[in-house]
Amino acid sequence: MSKEIKANSTIDVTAQSSDIESLNFSGYSKEDIDDANEIFHHENRLSSKLNARLISMIALVAVIGTGLFLSSGGTLHTTGPVGMLISYIFVGTVVAASQICIAEVSCLYPATSSFVAHAEHFIDKSLGFSMGVIDIYSAVIPSELAAVSVIMTYWSDINPALWISIFGVVIVAINCYNVKWYGEVEFAFGMLKILLCLGLILTGLIIDLGGVPGQQRLGFHYWKHPGPFAAKYASGSLGKFLGFWKSVNSVVYAFGSIQSISMLAGETEYPRRAIYRAAKRVFYRVFTLYILMVFILSMIVPYDDPVIAKPSGTASASPWVRAISLAGIKVLPHIINAVVLTSALSAANLGIIKASRTLYALASKKQLPKVFLKVNKHGLPYVGVTFASCFLPLAYLSVSNTSTSVFSWFQNISSSAILYNWIVIAVNHIAMHRALKRQGFSRNNLPYTFYGGRYAGFYSLFFSIIFLLTGGFPVFIHGYWDFATFFSAYFVIPLGLVLFVFAKLFFKTEYIRPSEVKLKPLFYDVQNRPEPNFTKLRGWRWLTLLWG
Repeated sequence: MSKEIKANSTIDVTAQSSDIESLNFSGYSKEDIDDANEIFHHENRLSSKLNARLISMIALVAVIGTGLFLSSGGTLHTTGPVGMLISYIFVGTVVAASQICIAEVSCLYPATSSFVAHAEHFIDKSLGFSMGVIDIYSAVIPSELAAVSVIMTYWSDINPALWISIFGVVIVAINCYNVKWYGEVEFAFGMLKILLCLGLILTGLIIDLGGVPGQQRLGFHYWKHPGPFAAKYASGSLGKFLGFWKSVNSVVYAFGSIQSISMLAGETEYPRRAIYRAAKRVFYRVFTLYILMVFILSMIVPYDDPVIAKPSGTASASPWVRAISLAGIKVLPHIINAVVLTSALSAANLGIIKASRTLYALASKKQLPKVFLKVNKHGLPYVGVTFASCFLPLAYLSVSNTSTSVFSWFQNISSSAILYNWIVIAVNHIAMHRALKRQGFSRNNLPYTFYGGRYAGFYSLFFSIIFLLTGGFPVFIHGYWDFATFFSAYFVIPLGLVLFVFAKLFFKTEYIRPSEVKLKPLFYDVQNRPEPNFTKLRGWRWLTLLWG
């Protein structure tokens, strides 16, 4: 049975959350109802097999990965223990603001490839097209599949091309059947990551407090010797600040895909409540785990250790493995490498998901061929999945010594695309509030809101722009020029502008004024498709807070 909204449907004016003021708009015109049908028509063709449990874990898996397990060593080396801790806290506040932005807009308008659809609805279709193409580009570059082959070298000397072939087939198999199947696989990977994080926290505490036989208690020794901050690019206070700011830009990518909570809104049962819960719980979990792990890591490895200064892409250069090796523990490094492997596979899976759903979203707005709107009997956009999968063989470029450097340039561009995403998400949130104010609505009319949400967009926008503009600042310091770094840090800016101008000229789009934004169809959908509240947790169900 079609899930489209019918003109004679009964309107339920119950708000989505008991602590939010009930919506009571009336007088919806036939045009409002037709607009609602048009907006959500293509969303309703997709499967709705995901739930809050799977959405939360997919987002959690997308964030916790190689940035925490491997790259944190480079961050520690760059800025020192206290500098690294401050970096994670500072960037965490920006991430929290961005999370509020994407959640509040997505709860009003749950859409596949969320912020691409939001940009087209609230600002300009050209901005949505620009963001969508960059998102597709950054998703189809199989950097994580190439990383899998590097990770496997920790155990085997077999030609990396073999591992790329094997895991490439696995990735396609996970994505070609049903989105529920993908969600359950990611749930299993997510549980492994959570268990590893908890295990590393416990292990780190044991090492720091002198629980390993033959090892002395470390306490805050490494905060004093070699010191709380490391100097980079210069000496003295300036060098310490530059090291800190360089680490800030590195930490941004450790939080990279936290906004993926709403990417699969069109394939989620009760998407509004699922996104609202996932936005809160995923951020709290990620932020808490990150701060705990970074704090403990800063106490068990000195920032001047030569091993963490030269990451190899495998567990051998992980700061956690280094700390465990210094303590004389031999088994855990293999476990860490195995979970890092699942992290790379998760990220590769997410790339296929992002690319295929963004292709679907742009096709639904008539900016790409209609063929990308085709879905199978399970509601899976299989043409988009096939298209994204066709780029997996590019991972073989990483095997060739002559093409590795070129591949790494394009691979690194996807990192700066994260900040471009954050900027668009913030702009969407600001545009929604301008439209609400202009059309006589308020934040109380939104289905879900967050504390501080009124200012979250401006806070996130300001620092996201600063992060993007200063992402490659070391290349402007005498003696540190590197074209590859400059290219990867800033190419996304002219690329976004060129795509925006192209869409303006080709599709002849117009800026959507706040008074022209179609808000009433969105509110109509909120009222016409009410979502039940979550049941209260009792007894053993409190354990589901770990994953639900």
